[in-house]
Amino acid sequence: MAEKEHLNMIITGHIDNGKSTTMGHFLLDLGVIDERTIASHAKESEETGKGDSFKYAWVMDTIKDERARGITIDLAFQKFETPKFFFTLIDAPGHRDFVKNMITGASEADCAVLVLSAKEGETDTAVAPGGQAREHAFLLKTLGVKQIIVAINKMDDSKFSEDAFNKAKQKGEQLVKSVGYKIEEVPFVPVSGWTGENLVKKSENMPWYKGKTLLETFDDFKIPEKPIGKPLRLPIQDVYSITGVGTVPVGRVETGTMKPNDKIIVMPSGSTGEVKSIETHHQEMPSASAGDNIGFNLRGIEKKDIKRGDVLGHPDNPPKVATEFRAQIIVIHHPTALAPGYTPVMHCHTAQVAATITAFEAKINPATGATEEENPKFLKVGDSAIVRITPVRPTCIETFEEFPEMGRFALRDMGATIAAGIVKEITQEHKI
Repeated sequence: MAEKEHLNMIITGHIDNGKSTTMGHFLLDLGVIDERTIASHAKESEETGKGDSFKYAWVMDTIKDERARGITIDLAFQKFETPKFFFTLIDAPGHRDFVKNMITGASEADCAVLVLSAKEGETDTAVAPGGQAREHAFLLKTLGVKQIIVAINKMDDSKFSEDAFNKAKQKGEQLVKSVGYKIEEVPFVPVSGWTGENLVKKSENMPWYKGKTLLETFDDFKIPEKPIGKPLRLPIQDVYSITGVGTVPVGRVETGTMKPNDKIIVMPSGSTGEVKSIETHHQEMPSASAGDNIGFNLRGIEKKDIKRGDVLGHPDNPPKVATEFRAQIIVIHHPTALAPGYTPVMHCHTAQVAATITAFEAKINPATGATEEENPKFLKVGDSAIVRITPVRPTCIETFEEFPEMGRFALRDMGATIAAGIVKEITQEHKI
């Protein structure tokens, strides 16, 4: 049998809407984890005084505080297969860190599930300004996740009422529409993460629902096209110096293709060299293309000439280096408000550099891009705006339109993601 195609899926939603419970129960029903694991979580959960209500959620808690609780759940549990695809599941626990990971390519999401709640009042909180579902939806759209499913959870709370589903669905539709998704392309699925309704098997409690189960909707996702035909862009993650081999950088090819004997240029420094060999998982490769994580040996470039955050390309189409650019950002978190002159740390692909937001050009409607206010004096949580940014040193960056993989960034400060954005235009390019 041919190998199934692979998709990265991210699970998002407001903190109390039950995304971990839903996905934990889904993995149990799919047979990815066994009852024994769940039973031990239930016992553990009861001992901590939380009743057994967390038993499914804990399956997904691989990252949060498993160490504190002394549980280790194998990350393999976060992989599953459907009839059509092979999925890796990315949970978004602390979403502010998740944003950073998503931007730096640690978790490229191809598709997403947004979990809302049918319970009275919960979806209102989640989609209101400052609600996590709203933030996640904006982020998914801003960061280029084109395919989403909305799961309306906690149907058991309303005794599986069609009316409760429709109310939550209406709010969910408003949200995904305001962010810029096409309603007709977003399935809404009523589920119960707690009882397991409609996750893998059709629910008998919701005869009014004629649509697909959550599992069935996953097979309607499309495989995104790999940007192989584009020019080479390879952000450097680390550089090693190996005795007898020489300089070995490692990184993920974001776009294009690279082969041994290719002439390459390293930006921003402009150093040039040649690719001697490429390998992945200790296997030599005849070429590497978009999506491959590789190590490679360079001729003519020393370790001091290349570092994390640099980007490799071919000399006839070198990566762009900006000293100033225009961007569209969405403010995710800030105790007060942002004012021009603010200098957080910008994370873009593998680069980290302090960057000053020098001007606020316009506050905009995130879905339509229409200007709502010219030259605003400050920006607060939930605002979307066109701004100018100056990194403290020349930084490799591209426009989102040309290279989405290289044109998104996060602004971080005080250990949290303050804003996320995309590059609209490079206004000052650094020439070597």
